[in-house]
Order: sequence, then C-alpha cells, then structure tokens
Amino acid sequence: MEENNRIALIGILIEQESSVEPVNQALHEYRAYIIGRMGIPYRQKDVNIISVVLDAPANVISTLSGKLGMIDGITVKSMFTKKK
Repeated sequence: MEENNRIALIGILIEQESSVEPVNQALHEYRAYIIGRMGIPYRQKDVNIISVVLDAPANVISTLSGKLGMIDGITVKSMFTKKK
C-alpha cells in the first residue's frame, strides 16, 4: 500500500438500466486502484447493487465517487478507513 493511499468502499445502487454502461466505464478507468468488486442484481426490485473496494489516494477515490455521482439513475456512497 502506498504511503498516502486509503482503503475505501464505494457502494453503488443502479436504478436505471441505461446507467449500467457509464458506471462500468468509470470503474474501468480506475481499475488500477480496485482491489475487488461485487455486483448483485436484485431483479425483484429492478436494482443492481455494486460494492467496490479500492486502495488509492483519497483524491482519486473522491474523484471516482464524484464521477459516479453525476450519472443519472444511481446513488453512490463512499467510506474510507481512518488510517492513512
């Protein structure tokens, strides 16, 4: 782990099918920082849930979270470790 990196979890709720591709494009752009990713399609409620764990500088995590947050039809929340 880099000295200034943080571990973070980004939770993504996708409620519009048209939002899936922009989300995947954004995650692909930051793939070098992604430790793991889990996607759960909840078909009964027409929502897709994605959890992404990153090891990256805080500004990179915030930038990705911000880019995701600008995509229509999704909700994004980020959590960071307290340790640097």
